[in-house]
Amino acid sequence: MTDALTGSTAPTDAPARTPRTWIASLISTIVTLPLACLTLFFAGLSPMACDSCMEAAAHRFDASFEPAWTVLNCGLVLALVALVASWSLWRRRPPVGLGLAVLAPGIVVLAALLFMGMVDWP
Repeated sequence: MTDALTGSTAPTDAPARTPRTWIASLISTIVTLPLACLTLFFAGLSPMACDSCMEAAAHRFDASFEPAWTVLNCGLVLALVALVASWSLWRRRPPVGLGLAVLAPGIVVLAALLFMGMVDWP
């Protein structure tokens, strides 16, 4: 296509439109962050479940709580990393960003289930 006045040609290869994968990152952020906060809050309150336990049950609970707490925190950090990566990759590599956006809330749920399974509840 030439311009009639200047005789120059317009570039024919316009930049490709980026798919709207940022919407997946936005929805994932809206779901993941409150879910992670609630999980951390209720997991932090869980030691009160064994306030009235006898000596042996309290020792079993404490011994199982510490590694479970570590697993929960590592899972929540991993979910945050997946969320940040989904935001940073939505333009350059849309399928990867979309996959990470879907994966982030799942990681939070998996970390919560692992925590609940690892603790020796009274």
